[in-house]
Amino acid sequence: MSTPVTTASESIPAQAAGAGKGASRLRTPRKHTPGRPKRSVLLTVLTGLMLLYTVVPLIWLVISATKTQEGLADSSGLWFAHDFALWDNIRDTFTYHDGVFTRWLLNTLLYVVLGAGGATFLAILGGYALAKFNFPGKRAVFAVVIGAVAVPTTALSVPTFLMFSKMGLTDTPWAVIIPSLVSPFGLYLMWVFATEAIPTELLEAARMDGASEARTFFQVSLPLLAPGIVTVLLFTTVATWNNYFLPLIMLKDSDWYPLTLGLSVWNSQAETIGGDVIFNLVITGSLLTIVPLIAAFLLLQKYWQSGLAAGSVKE
Repeated sequence: MSTPVTTASESIPAQAAGAGKGASRLRTPRKHTPGRPKRSVLLTVLTGLMLLYTVVPLIWLVISATKTQEGLADSSGLWFAHDFALWDNIRDTFTYHDGVFTRWLLNTLLYVVLGAGGATFLAILGGYALAKFNFPGKRAVFAVVIGAVAVPTTALSVPTFLMFSKMGLTDTPWAVIIPSLVSPFGLYLMWVFATEAIPTELLEAARMDGASEARTFFQVSLPLLAPGIVTVLLFTTVATWNNYFLPLIMLKDSDWYPLTLGLSVWNSQAETIGGDVIFNLVITGSLLTIVPLIAAFLLLQKYWQSGLAAGSVKE
């Protein structure tokens, strides 16, 4: 009995057909479009939870600021009361106790302009020098800056108070302004940003053209540092604006209180005998306190977002 002989020309199409059937059973991987981000259900859920965690307290604050003192107790926290008293609450906040809220607002602006502004200016100078100049002890300075970033500011409040009390600066605005001038994180951020944003060849070209170091810094380097400057300014502004513990231990005179400490005093009045219960003014004052910060972040977001991304990609 003879067996059929299969030629090479007949076996190749058969193998190709078998391979085609096997390939059809395999799942073709979906190609990722470069301009289209990948979708992740877990990431979407986590982002939604973080959004709720962030937005719900803000919604509660806005709704509660529209209520009177009686409305806060008689209505739900996340819904409006029968009366809309936002404008009355704002007027009463600015006129209560001879308009002390306005004084606290001006104090906070003073601390931000001198403290946060000075901290940003020093961070610019220090970060630029550390990024573009070589000098002995640069590694030691880097270690000190990193160590200072890791130390919480509240841990330094008591030693700072003892030092300022020796100098007789407590209960003065300088007790809040001078410590605010030191921003290790701002210095580190400007250091990283200046390293990536300012080409060394550009500085060398300016020096070869006869520009002094001051002119090179202000006319060449400073415009390139604008995103980093805005980012550091926002961080230092938020830190100074929300500073509570340092003014608490440094200041006794209520005329020098910032908004954070003043609103805390108003809130604690309900716990004292014969004190005024003004929770509606505390909530309205808290809303007025965060409005400037929200506006600053929304108006300057294109700068600080690019500043945060500095140094994340290497070419």
